Amino acid sequence: MVSEKAALGGAIFIAGLCSIVYELLISTTASYFLGDSITQFSLIIGIYMAAMGLGSYFSKWLGDAHLPAWFIGVETLLGLLGGCSVPLLYFSFPQLSAEGFQALTLGVTLGVGVLTGFEIPLLARIMKKYYPLRTNLANVMALDYFGALAATLLFPFLLLPFFGLFRSAVAFGLLNIVLGIGVLYYFVGHLSKRFARRLAALAFGVGLCFTALLWQSGHLLERWDSRAYPHRIIYSEQTPYQNLALTLNRDDLRLYINRIIQFSSTDEYRYHEALGVLPVSVAPYAENVLILGGGEGLLAREVLKSKRVKQLTIVDLDTAVFKLARQNSRLKALNEGALFDPRVKTVAQDASRFLGAAKSYYDLILVDLPDPSNEAVARLYSTWFFDLARQRLTPNGLLATQATSPFHTRKAFWCIVETLKASGFGEVQPYHTYVPSFGDWGFVLAGRKLPALLPFSTHLPVRYLSEEVVAAMMHFPKDTAPLPGLQPNRLDQPALLAYYLEEWEKWSREQLEGQ
Repeated sequence: MVSEKAALGGAIFIAGLCSIVYELLISTTASYFLGDSITQFSLIIGIYMAAMGLGSYFSKWLGDAHLPAWFIGVETLLGLLGGCSVPLLYFSFPQLSAEGFQALTLGVTLGVGVLTGFEIPLLARIMKKYYPLRTNLANVMALDYFGALAATLLFPFLLLPFFGLFRSAVAFGLLNIVLGIGVLYYFVGHLSKRFARRLAALAFGVGLCFTALLWQSGHLLERWDSRAYPHRIIYSEQTPYQNLALTLNRDDLRLYINRIIQFSSTDEYRYHEALGVLPVSVAPYAENVLILGGGEGLLAREVLKSKRVKQLTIVDLDTAVFKLARQNSRLKALNEGALFDPRVKTVAQDASRFLGAAKSYYDLILVDLPDPSNEAVARLYSTWFFDLARQRLTPNGLLATQATSPFHTRKAFWCIVETLKASGFGEVQPYHTYVPSFGDWGFVLAGRKLPALLPFSTHLPVRYLSEEVVAAMMHFPKDTAPLPGLQPNRLDQPALLAYYLEEWEKWSREQLEGQ
């Protein structure tokens, strides 16, 4: 049988493990829904650490007579709040404004932090009968820190990719409850029978609720997803990098990444012809083409229409996107089996790492990455990134990138234009078109010297582009015209992220108020 001393050592380790997992879960959930993970992690870490200090300070008023009872109560409450944290945030997000959701996130963080702050002082005081103060503090802090290390290793490599945020929160809440019950088992003799029974009933009751919540998590997540998406979900997967979902409404197939729409099959050809057919038609050479992003194969479908293309490399971070494009029958039909074309090579890698290690030169580089809603993606629209891409172009090579909406995120669009100008490209041409699923959408073409774009003609089969349409793409009305004073997006000063989040939040709020 495990000794009381060893059991307490295990309790310290588990307490440290759970506390950091809660912090990571809440921070990641807030980043998913609100974007700007730098702000979210900074706020939550700061509030969490300060709250732990409050909890530690308040613990001095708990008397020595009932330390095990206090610890069991704290673990039960911490398990309840920590385990409910992500489910609460998931189900509250559709009902709250961005400000309300942020306040709820910080409130949950404060509660978890205060309760966590009680743990170490209580355990140190319980352990004092086994060790002198110096040894006691060293042992307690060391075990707690090792638990924190285990959490930081488990979270990115096991919990997030294989269990997801929702199930991980519930599972660790349950672990906290089990920890409290374990301590109760060893210290039941120090408590009155009546009080021990009440603590046990509370812990077991909360534990049973969490077990049921974990058991039903799949069904609950499906119901939540059905509210988050307007159409029926036919495929959903949490990968190590993101959440993928395909929805279907009659013939309208849509792909969502982290619940943000990537395309609708009813109008995606407008976007992909603008980003693919236009550049490949005007490029002086197009033998070797590189697509950064676009792992679903739709942009590749347009590029491969050109017989000039001898080799096409597609670089996408998530191998699951390539797998989906190859194996899902509906998506494979939509991309016309582009990823099976012998000219295509797929690489599952971060776009910047690929460019940094690349030895080949490309006649055309097409950037089809997500919008810059967080710093991890915003860096892929920086002068650093565009300069890496420029160095991999042939002397007459061209780069084209999607650049968000010049109407809804006007500052962000023109910031990307300024960033390309600051990245060493001799000529830069912004253009835009209307995509019903997205609205007015922008693109930028850049190169050492741009070929004549007008009058536009192409021998490729198209459903949308024409001489008149391309001419209209080059014109920006007054409400989408360039804005003065915008800063280029640099790696150490991500101006683009601030522009994008400011405008997107405003537009999203207007949409909600108009419903």
